[in-house]
Amino acid sequence: PRPQHPRDAMGQSVATGSVGGPGAPLPLLPLLLALALLAPRGSAGGSCPPRCVCASNILSCSQAVLSSVPAPLPRFTAVLDLSHNNVSRLRADWAPGRLAHLHALLLSHNGLSFVSTEAFAHVPHLRHLDLSSNRLRALEENLFSDLVELEVLLLYNNEISAVDRTAFDNLSRLRKLYLGQNRIARFPLELLRDGSRLPQLALLDLSANRLRSLPVGELQALPAWLRDRLYLHGNPLACDCPLFQLVARGRRRRLSAVVDFQEELRCSLPTAPAPVGILALAGRQPLNCSEAREAVLEAHLGDTVTLSCDTRLRGVRSQHWVTPGGERVLEEGGNGSAALLANGSLQLRALRPEDAGTYACWVAGPLLNETLYVELLVHNFTLHGPHDTLNTAYTTLVGCILSVVLVLIYLYLTPCRCCCCRGADKPPAPRDDSINSSVLSATPNHAAAVPREPCRSRSASATGSGQNGRFKVGGTPQPPPRHGPKAQRKVSDPDSVSSVFSDTPIVV
Repeated sequence: PRPQHPRDAMGQSVATGSVGGPGAPLPLLPLLLALALLAPRGSAGGSCPPRCVCASNILSCSQAVLSSVPAPLPRFTAVLDLSHNNVSRLRADWAPGRLAHLHALLLSHNGLSFVSTEAFAHVPHLRHLDLSSNRLRALEENLFSDLVELEVLLLYNNEISAVDRTAFDNLSRLRKLYLGQNRIARFPLELLRDGSRLPQLALLDLSANRLRSLPVGELQALPAWLRDRLYLHGNPLACDCPLFQLVARGRRRRLSAVVDFQEELRCSLPTAPAPVGILALAGRQPLNCSEAREAVLEAHLGDTVTLSCDTRLRGVRSQHWVTPGGERVLEEGGNGSAALLANGSLQLRALRPEDAGTYACWVAGPLLNETLYVELLVHNFTLHGPHDTLNTAYTTLVGCILSVVLVLIYLYLTPCRCCCCRGADKPPAPRDDSINSSVLSATPNHAAAVPREPCRSRSASATGSGQNGRFKVGGTPQPPPRHGPKAQRKVSDPDSVSSVFSDTPIVV
């Protein structure tokens, strides 16, 4: 006889037997429906590729000995790890369709040598891209332009020697760029200039490259929060004093890029067999560099100056200034001669001598605080205006011209002191006249002029005997002897004062 099924209290029959038994196939349906509901949604690409591990929206194919990107890829993939494989080329068709959810792509340690400029067209929402430890040699034009949401780009430990100036265009959200351990010989200053190319960039790693010089002036003008994460250690830099001052300022400000890698910041001297520490250049020959003072501003009476609060903190919550007199400037606009600007700087108008001193900028960040000091020197005089400067220039020019004229007059218009230059019609005055005859006598008592021999040049080596038998060098030649009462009078001599201080009384 057929077995009868027991009935429950509601009068409904209940199937008996073990699950999956031949007499009871119905209990499997709920289990299959539950598995279907729990399975990831998607099309044929919803299954996990072979040799990969799938966990929710994470697809890990690391160390799977892959030579190409596995296919098909689940469209819901958010993290794709293809590191430690043999994927040497990344073509434009590596993703069969648009992966709208993918935000992290890991391709390190693959021997990757080629990346198509259209390789990232299907992953517009990618935020993290790891291409480190490969064999990339150049970054082509507009290589990453499709990744408008990219925040972290790792390119370290490659063979990159050429970087196109447009390779990082449209990366307005990029915050961290790692280019260390490559062969870059030119500093990519276009990435930092004006902050327009990469406005959100907060970390740039250029360590262990082939940089021999740095644009020190442009780097020093960068904000401190960017210099705090500008890594330049491990490069064969040439030593000079501007480089020393750049690194010394970073050490004084406790910038991470300097403090954390102080021993690896080295440079080469022509006289040193091995690289030396950049911070060891202070007072070292042959450069003998001196450390520049930090944040010292000089101004004059009546000037308007702006003190910058160059903090290394980002996401500042609040900040204020404290003047040398202890007054706090808190609100934008301020009162009196001190005003707080929108960017956190302090503006001082119509400087006075009492405005000189040390100003402190107090900054409160999300995790820590920082205090910056700016020393202001006010010179106790005003600068010349443009009118006075012009007058001073003209005065200097006229003085120079007048000096040249006077020198020319002295050189070319000075009367000749040589006897040969005197005119023939103007014989030289007798030199043996006394005061009595030349000044006080009404009638001249000179003897008739005796014809003189032609003037002969006097040599500096001519010798003769002077009065009283003393030897004279280059002395005055003796005139011919005279006859008469005045024959005993001699030519005036510097060693004799008898012609002036004579014992003979002067008769008027």
